[in-house]
Amino acid sequence: MSYYNEIKDTLIKNEMYKKAKDYFKNKSDLNSYYEVGRLLIEAQGGEERAKYGIRMIKEYFERLTKELGKGYGIFNLKRMRQFYLVIQKDAPFEHQLTWSHYKKLLSIKDLCKLK
Repeated sequence: MSYYNEIKDTLIKNEMYKKAKDYFKNKSDLNSYYEVGRLLIEAQGGEERAKYGIRMIKEYFERLTKELGKGYGIFNLKRMRQFYLVIQKDAPFEHQLTWSHYKKLLSIKDLCKLK
């Protein structure tokens, strides 16, 4: 085998590994955010009461930020809650979308309804 082919094979294997890693990371993110959304709804006493549960989300935001760092702001927690509600009611999308795609699909207008 030539050096070129070895280099090419090494790079192809690396690309395959990165794609597999990205797929599993995305799947893990989606599953985690779905579960967080479910837990938020449950902690707030169900979907109807969750619409008015901003106080609890603020409390969780403060605690999560203190203990885990940035990335768990009020807006993100609301998105996770909305993500659960959307996926729960509709047929789930194939896991070809990333969390970034879902965030864009979850409009700000709909988030305002969940306050």
